Amino acid sequence: MEVVGGTKTSLVAVQQALAFYASIEKKPIHLKKELPGHVGNRLQAALYKEILYLIQHDVLSVEDADVAVSYGPGPRWGVMGPSLQWHLGGGAGGIKHFMDHLLDPLAATIKALGTPDITSELKQAIVEGVLR
Repeated sequence: MEVVGGTKTSLVAVQQALAFYASIEKKPIHLKKELPGHVGNRLQAALYKEILYLIQHDVLSVEDADVAVSYGPGPRWGVMGPSLQWHLGGGAGGIKHFMDHLLDPLAATIKALGTPDITSELKQAIVEGVLR
């Protein structure tokens, strides 16, 4: 559940909306500004963008991409977000150690991520890979 106020929305109204959604057992998040699409969908799209790229470039199959996500970040992301995951993975120094020593290598990986060319052939490959 995303809560975002407009230019005329008071912080009190935003806080009330957040409290309401929390009271009905939702997990609301406060967006500081409006943007196209829901944050969860945007994050999912970012991951899928790389999956499509890897499939398109014959790095792995549709099935192996699903396995990589399901048995890689999937279980961790089910219980904690990525920043908390990096905090725990940062050892005794936590997130600070991660930022100081491990983010630069990750940044190199981020720069190497691809952009797929969404073609009818790629779409068909995904369909066939899922329906096997």
